[in-house]
Amino acid sequence: MYDYKLGPDFAKQLDLNDALSHYRNQFHIPKNKQGSDLIYMTGNSLGLQPKTTKKYVNQELEDWANLGVEGHFEAKNPWLDYHTLLTQSMAKVVGAKPIEVVVMNTLTANLHFMMVSFYRPTKTRYKILIESDAFPSDKYAVESQLRHHGFDHKDGLILWKPRKNEDLLRYEDLENILKTHGNDIALIMIGGVNYYTGQFFNLKQITTLGHKYGCLVGFDCAHGAGNVNLDLHDSGADFAVWCTYKYLNSGPGSLAGCFVHERHAYNTDLNRFTGWWSHNKKTRFKMRDEFDVLPGAEGWQLSNPPILSMAAIKASLDMFEEVGMKKLTEKSKKLTGYFEFLLKQLGTDTIKIITPSKPEQRGCQLSIQVKNGDKNLHHKLTEAGVVSDWRAPNVIRCAPVPLYNSFEDVYRLVEKLKKILSSK
Repeated sequence: MYDYKLGPDFAKQLDLNDALSHYRNQFHIPKNKQGSDLIYMTGNSLGLQPKTTKKYVNQELEDWANLGVEGHFEAKNPWLDYHTLLTQSMAKVVGAKPIEVVVMNTLTANLHFMMVSFYRPTKTRYKILIESDAFPSDKYAVESQLRHHGFDHKDGLILWKPRKNEDLLRYEDLENILKTHGNDIALIMIGGVNYYTGQFFNLKQITTLGHKYGCLVGFDCAHGAGNVNLDLHDSGADFAVWCTYKYLNSGPGSLAGCFVHERHAYNTDLNRFTGWWSHNKKTRFKMRDEFDVLPGAEGWQLSNPPILSMAAIKASLDMFEEVGMKKLTEKSKKLTGYFEFLLKQLGTDTIKIITPSKPEQRGCQLSIQVKNGDKNLHHKLTEAGVVSDWRAPNVIRCAPVPLYNSFEDVYRLVEKLKKILSSK
């Protein structure tokens, strides 16, 4: 797609021509003991802090200090409906309609709340299909749902596995599973972007296939939100969940997001856990009224939200609103493609990229498989000033995030890797 070249001058030229390069200066970049910037490649685990975050959080602290409880109505950003300040921007990030999106709770909690509504087992159709190497929390969550409903979690779990000596999943294998077990499967729950390989799945294809066999379909988009074009509405998925502390840069353990397709928006018969924040806003404070559920994703809320966490999310989303996912993903493809190009020039059998080579099948993460699972390579990269991520048994995950990573970052990382490999 792009005509890449070797050498530091080319990397510098790419940065000079990058219309988004100035956003790097809007983030706090971790530094080494000498005060130089580290090469930070773990935005897929924890995104960096925008410099505006402190201002946004301080605004709410000041309003709390000066207004107390009246801040719910009189704060600069009144707390009562603060979550609605995030809805439009978040909907754009994940490709949804505003009625389909809400920011609430944390990731695995939201997954459970969604399964209360969309995992509807019967005696004959009760199984759940996930990737064989799903993120552990997803696997634990679906297993516990099976047990909660009285099923054996080993019998009730169906795994979509890669073929022998392969790392990536094939859609024809998923279809074969559904041809064999489709009538037994109540729910398909897949990670939109696999945390380990970085494979970005075709959400629409999976949803269409699942619905064809009568399954409900949901996605964990923790590694997709803010990274790839999820197009959740057009995918037709019944629900999706994601965190905001990775590519959405909202801070450790911050709140998560939920998507519920609009075809479910006014279905008051859906089973769900409820609380007063899912009740009709006009009568919410008439404490003795019967429950009257809000339409759309808001109707899955339980409690009034933690404002300080939402302020940090707003700081990041305002930046996403300014940049837009189109420009962000365009740079991401170019930046990740450059990273892939440089790695392939190393000409070594010590490492191998297991992430798909087609840009539409990945985000910005490249998963580098290390021969014989030698973690020493990761340790040496860390000592050389590269913040990357080791995942057992044998992968170094690196994510050049387009908002704050530069082409020179990528070049320097590969040069350090080359030096380490040559010394071995």
